[in-house]
Amino acid sequence: MLRGGGCSSAPVTADRRWHRALWIALIVNASMFAVEVAAGVAANSQALKADALDFFGDSANYAISLVVAGMALSVRSRAALLKGVTLLVFGLWVLGSAVWAAYAGIRPEPMTMSVVGILALAANIGVDVLLYRFRDGDANRRSVWICSRNDAIGNVAVMAAAAGVFGTGTAWPDLLVAGILAGLGVWGGLQIARHAREELQAEGRVTRISLATPARMTDSA
Repeated sequence: MLRGGGCSSAPVTADRRWHRALWIALIVNASMFAVEVAAGVAANSQALKADALDFFGDSANYAISLVVAGMALSVRSRAALLKGVTLLVFGLWVLGSAVWAAYAGIRPEPMTMSVVGILALAANIGVDVLLYRFRDGDANRRSVWICSRNDAIGNVAVMAAAAGVFGTGTAWPDLLVAGILAGLGVWGGLQIARHAREELQAEGRVTRISLATPARMTDSA
């Protein structure tokens, strides 16, 4: 009895800690997504909007891990497909906004960019510290930590763009960073959607084969 309780309690406790960490990371990333989008619109910064793509992508990853991880493959694939399409649409919106800003000569507000960039970097560092203990877990847990760690690069790029805007007095540093980050977001959305469709098509073929096999056995009998 004691042995059974000891063997079962450790994984449960570990899973609870993992789920709690994911919930905190989800709330932080979803909040920063909203903050960066709002700040990007208010400051006319396309780089902030583009950096928000990372927070959206991470929020979707955490939500999928928490909500549909244990469900059927078709459910997980549809969730991933929705994520990919949303990421693609949002990335295209950012690219379109960048093109319009370049055409209209709209200059972003570098101080807002800097403050929000620092806040975003602090949020990512906080999530990195939170997930650090799970970096040596399974592939899913390790990938979550690596993705969160890599997001800091985008935050630094936004702060560099803010410095460039302040130093040059033009919007081109902001537009350059926005184009790179949004392009990566669009590419990521396409890749996610493609893999999700392949999984759904593969599962559909397996289902059709499974349904056809009993029918063939009945006919032969």
